[in-house]
This record gives sequence, structure tokens and C-alpha cells, in this order.
Amino acid sequence: MAEEGQFFRPVKDFCQRKVVTCGPDDALVDVVRIMREKNISSVIVCENKVPSGMMTDRDLRNKVVASGADPSALVVREIMNRPLSVIGEDDLLYEALYRMSRRKIHRLAVVDGKGRLSGIITDSDIIRLQSHSPQQLVLDIENATDIDEVKAVYERIQGLVLHLSGSGTNTRDMVRMIAHLNDQILLRLIALMRANRFADLPDRFAFVVLGSEGRGEQTLLTDQDNAIVYGDELNADQIDRIEEFSKVLVDSLITIGIPPCPGGIMAKNKEWRRSIGKWHEQLDRWLQTPTPKHVLSCGTFVDIRTIYGDPSFERDLKAHLYQHVQRDKLFLMRMVESTLRFAPPLGWFGKVKGESGGEHSGMLEIKKAGIFAISEGVKALAIQAGKLEGSTHQRLEALVKDKVVTQKMADNISENFDFLVLMRLRGQVEAVREGRTPDNYIPLARLNMMELGRLQIALKGVEKFQEFIKAHFSLHLLR
Repeated sequence: MAEEGQFFRPVKDFCQRKVVTCGPDDALVDVVRIMREKNISSVIVCENKVPSGMMTDRDLRNKVVASGADPSALVVREIMNRPLSVIGEDDLLYEALYRMSRRKIHRLAVVDGKGRLSGIITDSDIIRLQSHSPQQLVLDIENATDIDEVKAVYERIQGLVLHLSGSGTNTRDMVRMIAHLNDQILLRLIALMRANRFADLPDRFAFVVLGSEGRGEQTLLTDQDNAIVYGDELNADQIDRIEEFSKVLVDSLITIGIPPCPGGIMAKNKEWRRSIGKWHEQLDRWLQTPTPKHVLSCGTFVDIRTIYGDPSFERDLKAHLYQHVQRDKLFLMRMVESTLRFAPPLGWFGKVKGESGGEHSGMLEIKKAGIFAISEGVKALAIQAGKLEGSTHQRLEALVKDKVVTQKMADNISENFDFLVLMRLRGQVEAVREGRTPDNYIPLARLNMMELGRLQIALKGVEKFQEFIKAHFSLHLLR
């Protein structure tokens, strides 16, 4: 959304929700102590949850210190400013900016429809909109000088996603933006590490990302999926340095807020750090014995994308994969069979079924319900066609050019995929705003009739796509 467009959004999208308050008859010294402990410059004064005034550090200087009054003898009511300037949470941001400018003040209390305090907005919050953009975040990432600064910028990525959610930003653009910013975070960490500790790393290695990160399809719920590939010719000392680099990099990612992969798919672990020759051998083991575990591991690995280092390893490994599946199609058939186990949860008359019982009762695990079936099904088609580059959408475009799928089918798959990802992203945004850890569950009770209808259409589209790939790979031959 353009910068100027932000000012026509409601104040509630930008205000700070955590506000320190006090009562008008609270002892001044007690409130000052709270202000000092929380390192804040103002406190909202409330009576029965309704804001009635404000006390700032400026009031303390002008009305207490300058006058020589005894603070221990005062209560807040005696020095607070009233009446308090307020704005409704549904009022537009430009109105907040106008009121602060006209009244020459720096903050407004934000109230709900019943006049109760719901937040506070400051001129600093509005000024920060200038830096609340992907372009500014990229510049700030590039200018970060240590891991603490990188961490601070990374935390702002989540804030940007929350900021843009509901603004009309295209889901595909949002996901692409998240992936791009995460790439820049990784590259900046690597640059800092190479400058400070690892200037002696060999040229013949690559740090690669896998899975959804490799496809550039991350949302707010993201962990690490990465690996290292290096040349067969490297000596023991060079390999040791790459190992040390891998461990420091993965730990740095954890430090800035990117959690480790629950399955251990990280370059710091030996099994995900190999020479190109050893990776060939590992690929062959996965491909020749397609057990469920091997299918899962290989499926994650073949989304490989080079973030840093020699890109020839990625091309080599994909060529090796393509050659194998041309000779032996069993792995692809097993891979597709695995995705078909994730049938869309549709009941009688196509009704969407949530989980029954437990903490997720009435909720839908949106990734298992449809996202996984589409991304993995398209991946299988792309492997067969030798067109693994890019995202699910980019793979579909390549499959249309190769006449594997029709344009109409690709458009339907893309539309359904985007809607399911939108539901996932929106659920994660709601979780963050409510102080919960984001996951892949969406509460069906929160969807309106139109959204439920669109979800039903998307899941029926997943069913239809699964029927197509089942026929395409002749899965009846496995019976």
C-alpha cells in the first residue's frame, strides 16, 4: 500500500494497545516510580476505565520540580492535564495527525465506541510509518552492523505483516515480500560473520534453504530448513571451518528469532552438511528406497535454493534428480501417494469439517487440509517435467508451457492455493494480535458464510487436483 494510503486506515490499526494507567487519587510518587521502572514519559489517568486526563514527565518538571512542591504530598489529580484529548479507534489516521498538529500535542488517547480506553497513539507512531515499509526494512537490514541490530529489524518484519494485513495487499505479494526480507536477513548475517570471523571460508560451498523457504512461500509461522553443500576436493581444515560457520549461522538465526527446525533439518547438523558427492549418494538412497521418511526428507530437500555461495551445486543436484525419475518413476508415485493421504476434510454435501475434541476442536489445520496437497502435488509434476525452479505458482506457469496442465487448471489451482494461504496468514496474524503463538489452525466459527463457501470451493478444488495427479501418475498400478 502506498505511504499516503496508510493515512486513510483506522487508528486502531496503528495505536499501541499496552497502556500504563493510574487513578486520579493515586499518590504521585507511586506513579512516578512506575514511570521510571517502565521507562515511559506519560501515564493515562482513568476513572472507571474511562480516560479523564494524562500526566507526563513535562508536568512533573513544570508543576512539581519548578514550583518546589513536595511530591510526597501530592496525588495525580493535582498535576494531571485535563480534559484529555482523545480519538475514536475507528477514526482515520489522518484525523489523529490533524488533531495533534492543531492542538500542538504529541499523543492522543484512543477510545472504543463506549468511550473506554483502548490504546494510545503518538506522533512518533505516525512518523514511524515512513520507515514501516519493505523498502526501508531492506535498507535497515543492509545497514545493520551486528546481530542485535539484525534481530531488531527482523522483529519489524512481523510488525510489517501485521501492519499490511487487511490493507488489501495481494496474498501472493505478501508471501513473496516475507520471503525476500527473510533472504536479506540471512545474507546480512552471513556478511557480518564473514567480515568478523569467517573471511577464510573456501569458495566451493553453498548455504541453501529448503522446503517452503526454498520455494519462497513462508508466512508468519516459519522455522529453519537449510543445508550446506561443498566441493569434494576440500581438505579437512576447510571442512572444519564450514562446519563451524554452519553452527554459528544457525545459532545466530535462532538468536534473532527464527526457531530451529523440529525435525533437525539444519546445516549445523552433520546429516544436512555434506560434499556434493555425498549428497548424490544421499539422494540415491532416498530415491531408490522411497519409504515415507525418505519421501518426506527428499521432498523437503528438492525445494533447494541457493542463498549464498556456489550455485552450481543446486543445478547439479536437480539434474541428478531429474535423471533418476526419468529412469524410475516409483519415487514420484510414492510421493504423490503420500500427498493423497491428506484428503480435504469435507463431509456430507461438501461441508467443511473441523477437528472434534481436544484443544483444536472446531478448528481446521489449513496446511494439512489443502496447502500441502497442492504444493506437493505441483512439486511432483515439476520434478517429472524437470521444472523445479521457483514457487508453486512459478512451477505451475512452467507446467502450462510444457502442456502438463491447462491454463484453466493452473488458474484454478493458483486461486485455491492463494485463498488457503490467505486463510493461514490471516489466522496467524490474529494469533499474534491476541498474544498466541501462530500455527496452522483456523477457527471455523470465525468465518462468515461467504468465507466458508469460498473455503468449501477451495477444498473441492484440492480434491479435483488430487484426482488429476492420481490419474496422471497411474497410481492404480501400485495396488
